[in-house]
Amino acid sequence: SGKMNSAMSMTRRDFLKAASAAAISIASYAGSAQTKKELLGDDEILAQCRARIERHRQSEGAIVLRDTAGKPVTHATIRVEQLRHEFRFGCNFFMFNRTGDPEREEKYRRQFAELFNFATLGFYWANYESEQRKPNYDYTDKVAEWCAQQSIICKGHPLVWDHPAASPRWLPEDDQQLEQLSAARVREIVARFKGRIDVWDVVNEPTHLPEDVNQTRMARWGKSLGPVDYVARHLRIAREANPAATLLVNDYRLEPAYLKILEDLRAQSPSLFDAVGIQSHMHDRVWPLRRIGEVCDLYAKLGLPIHFTETTILSGPRLGPGENWGATTPDGEQRQAEQTAACYTTLFAHPALQAITWWDFSDHGAWQRAPAGWLRRDMSPKPVYDRMKSLIRGEWWTKLEGRPDPSGILTMQAFHGHHRVTVGLPSGREITKEVHWQPGRQNRLEIEIS
Repeated sequence: SGKMNSAMSMTRRDFLKAASAAAISIASYAGSAQTKKELLGDDEILAQCRARIERHRQSEGAIVLRDTAGKPVTHATIRVEQLRHEFRFGCNFFMFNRTGDPEREEKYRRQFAELFNFATLGFYWANYESEQRKPNYDYTDKVAEWCAQQSIICKGHPLVWDHPAASPRWLPEDDQQLEQLSAARVREIVARFKGRIDVWDVVNEPTHLPEDVNQTRMARWGKSLGPVDYVARHLRIAREANPAATLLVNDYRLEPAYLKILEDLRAQSPSLFDAVGIQSHMHDRVWPLRRIGEVCDLYAKLGLPIHFTETTILSGPRLGPGENWGATTPDGEQRQAEQTAACYTTLFAHPALQAITWWDFSDHGAWQRAPAGWLRRDMSPKPVYDRMKSLIRGEWWTKLEGRPDPSGILTMQAFHGHHRVTVGLPSGREITKEVHWQPGRQNRLEIEIS
């Protein structure tokens, strides 16, 4: 998961390069029979997405105007404009107060708030509490406060991970002491930020544990427990600390091992976790849209919402092995814009998806120093920013105007989320209300005109 710029194992890089092998593994696990959808190319898949988005992301409802006697009001204009999406379009927010320049900072924050309603905040243990008993709560308090002012939902990432970025050097060798420390960290953080951060990547990349990939103190302890026990005990602690929180397990290895861990956790208790975290760093190979659909279909079988927690498509070339990337290029930016729009369209059309988080917002400070951002290093927008804004705040954004029928009713189709409804009367007076348009509900707003 992503991550600190210098905190990356060769195993992950090798895995990212082997994306095609993973796709074969997923397909074989799902079964050898090809469905009609699996035979479609990208163009055909995208052509079907518009209808699927309308079916899964919009609902019909009504605005009803009545006077104080209960009679229909027909001589009025009704304007509806969306304020926030129900779906969570997000990004990590690691560069908050770290851009190094007031002008860049202003651009970073403003453009973030213009597009996203979901922000991932970092809790990597080794950095967050580099000195024992001195966690960096002050910084997180500031970020969470700013996000609340912008109506941006916060997520914490990650609470537990076996990577060096999340395994402080001061951890004890005694397993019982380590368990107490890890449990106390999860309990304290989740409880402390309750109401401000209510979504958590509780455990990150548990598929590493049987192999002891990272060879850290956390990894050795996790391996001794086994991935299911290791994950389950931390999920239970997080649930006790905030019963209303949305808890995730998060991984990038999408072969059957991850699905087996999640199935075993669900067998222990269906309420252990609330959503499935899937990483999709596409540094070396952009996933075909068919593969995106296969992954979503496979993990949707768990009956839980899916979050694409870390999505990356680059706008510059690889220059060599490791963290060796070239700067963003005009041609690369155009490809990034089209590939990202296609990826998001496919994901947004899938009914199991609840959130998509990009990794990172700007090339400045991006993971692996790769040109992953929707902004360049100077915080100027790349084509992908404008392309995605045209979708998130344009094509997928409710904005309409109409008049009620003789019954005083305006029937309309709207994207799920929060909307502002403005009723304009012949006198020039306006009445404004807000309505939450929700999936699976009878969406109906009645307004009394006095």
